[in-house]
Amino acid sequence: MSKKQKFIVLFALFIVPLLFYIFLSLGINNFAKLPVLTKNVTDISAVSKKATFDRKISIVTFLGSDIQLAKGELFNLTEKIYKPFYGFKDFQMIVIALKGTEQKVEKLKKEIGAFTNMMKWNFIFADEVEIKVLYESFKTNQSLDSNVHTSKAFIIDKDVCLRGRNDDKDAAGGKLFGYNMKSVSELNNKMKDDVKVVLAEYRLALKKNNADREI
Repeated sequence: MSKKQKFIVLFALFIVPLLFYIFLSLGINNFAKLPVLTKNVTDISAVSKKATFDRKISIVTFLGSDIQLAKGELFNLTEKIYKPFYGFKDFQMIVIALKGTEQKVEKLKKEIGAFTNMMKWNFIFADEVEIKVLYESFKTNQSLDSNVHTSKAFIIDKDVCLRGRNDDKDAAGGKLFGYNMKSVSELNNKMKDDVKVVLAEYRLALKKNNADREI
């Protein structure tokens, strides 16, 4: 074996693992994280024991009372966000609707389920006061409409914090709290990228923790 070949073998055996560990140690701090815009939002478990934000990456929508109005929004969200990411273990969809709309929502679920796996969907029914209290804990710069609905979809991380952008050129004051489900372009060009960032953060943190245990 030539000196050059020996060097390559030694480099692969010792230097590469060391560089990888250094990357994991430093990368978690230098990685372009998605900003936390609101800490400690109200957990959905306060509204229903069927779901929790804790230790989950949640996409949250407020369907309100007019299911037909929001139908197209959920179809857009399904195609651009749910389908690419539902395979991730801790990923989930939380859809909040007004009590009394159960039958209409059941029909909507069947329509969505006709072309996608609904395993990560959670439909929560609550009264108007509960929905407003939950939404207000997000501390966004917009209110729910008269149907207790918003066209925005929100990213809640595993620490029950609202994630978004603080330097978005299209948002008031640069803060993008939620993503417009009516806009396929915004879902595809902004929200999809931001969900990828949040998922990458946790994958990197998991790799770092595993590397620390092995040393």
